[in-house]
Amino acid sequence: MTFDVMFDQPAVYQRVKAANVLTNETIKTLYQVRDEDILTNMYFDPALAWKCTLRRPWAQGSVGERDTLGTQQHAPLLDVFVPKAAVVDRSTFGAQDVLKDLWVGLGLPSSALDSVSLSGSDALVIPSSYKLGILAQSAIALTALGAAQIYSLRSNKPVPRIQVPLEHAAVEFKSERLYILDGKPAPSPWGPIGGLHQTSDGYVRVHDSFPNHANGILELMGLPLDSSRERLAEKITEWASIDLEHVATVEGKLTTYALRSYRQWDSLPQSKAIASFPIQVTQISSAEPKPFPELAQLSGGAKCLRGLRVLEMSRVIAAPLSGKTLAAHGADVIWVTSPRLPDLPTMDRDFGRGKRTVQLDINNAADKEQLINLIKTCDVFIQGFRPGSLAAKGLSPEELVKLNPSIIIANMSAFGPDGPWSGRRGYDSLVQTCSGMNISEAEHAGQGEIARPTPCQALDHAGGYYLASGIMTALYRRATQGGSWRVDVSLAGAMKYLRSLGQYPGSTGFQCKDLEKASDVPAEYIEKRPTGFGMMEAIRHSASVEGCEVGWEVMPKPLGSDTPQWL
Repeated sequence: MTFDVMFDQPAVYQRVKAANVLTNETIKTLYQVRDEDILTNMYFDPALAWKCTLRRPWAQGSVGERDTLGTQQHAPLLDVFVPKAAVVDRSTFGAQDVLKDLWVGLGLPSSALDSVSLSGSDALVIPSSYKLGILAQSAIALTALGAAQIYSLRSNKPVPRIQVPLEHAAVEFKSERLYILDGKPAPSPWGPIGGLHQTSDGYVRVHDSFPNHANGILELMGLPLDSSRERLAEKITEWASIDLEHVATVEGKLTTYALRSYRQWDSLPQSKAIASFPIQVTQISSAEPKPFPELAQLSGGAKCLRGLRVLEMSRVIAAPLSGKTLAAHGADVIWVTSPRLPDLPTMDRDFGRGKRTVQLDINNAADKEQLINLIKTCDVFIQGFRPGSLAAKGLSPEELVKLNPSIIIANMSAFGPDGPWSGRRGYDSLVQTCSGMNISEAEHAGQGEIARPTPCQALDHAGGYYLASGIMTALYRRATQGGSWRVDVSLAGAMKYLRSLGQYPGSTGFQCKDLEKASDVPAEYIEKRPTGFGMMEAIRHSASVEGCEVGWEVMPKPLGSDTPQWL
């Protein structure tokens, strides 16, 4: 008698597999059999399936057989409890292993992995206890392989080979810090009052890149808006860390989080709500398969995603990076920003590459109508606001599918769609702070610091590439299976995956040079292009796809420079 349990979501499959609940001991207890009666008990990654074969106590149809067709034998499995996945141990993985783990977990054809060989991942390229080089190389390779897989489907050719040099990938993980615009280096995005502050019982990190967040924390402390960091620090010492976090993030609309250790983070319900697999791709409606436009009928060079339309509503790094990555492979990306919200110029210059830019006020009826017209005819809708924000404006997934039955909806958030923190705002530095990363990094560095952030926005960059990979997975499935799909990625999910890769022992991970300024970057990683803000020297994309063009055709320009219509 054989059980075949098929999973329709890679994240759920990975959770069940990681939980290790379908063991021989479980089967023996449920079915009152012996070890020798269990002929097969295995997972089959390509099919997202678990298979178990038991020796029947009676021959099928013989005297004593109580269930000839085996129709009731699955019932005991319904009582198996699958806990939220703990941190999976991937500490032995190199970049190639990580790529395979993610690719297979997404349910994509394993044969495509023959088209990539990642070398050099054992080398230290970013000074950190975390394996950021492995993270960077594998994340960017995942997007390139996804684009190559789509090209193969569109062209009816084998999957082209891809390359992602390790050092180049590591440099690209810091791209927003390493450009030169009009002869000037990229300015710091951090404000004067943010960072780590001591409380009455610990520490909190205050995010102040946006003026509303900086002003909000000052108002919460009862301080004038021109107060110094020192004055703010004095007031924060009157608060307990968790109290301030709660008032700021739950009762208010701010972004201030308590500094936690891994042990403290692991005890929280939110920690347990985050899946160990960082990319969730879920079918949300049925429809006929939608083939890709034929490449031969499109103008422009051979790019994997040429002819696809991506509508992006996002800010800061992670979600904008996903749109930027899709643009590098040829997608027509329209980046929609709001004239009512503050921008972040230092980030926008880098992550605006590859995109046309329009400004629409979703609260204005005429602007919203233009937005809806774009939604009706796009392939992908990317949004980087906290869960529920756009739904409150009439743009829930259900409404989007009504407008466009074959749409791919991609969501980037701080803490994911599940758990008590799912609706909270958050940024890379804050997720690092509240999840234990900062404390662990400081402990490994051994310099006596209370907390130490990673030398790049690792969660933002990994999350952005993971979102782009999830989008390409959904596009591939839409073309081969049909339907509309939803992609969910979070910074906390990227953190959990990075943590599963383990850390270098002691301070050994810090024993390499950090590329801290643009002049440190090797010339072969730089492209020099005119933009709407002057001449820009910036990091070119580190991935190459054999026989295809990769790179950005549109350069940054002032927000709102384009009209809201597709090419």
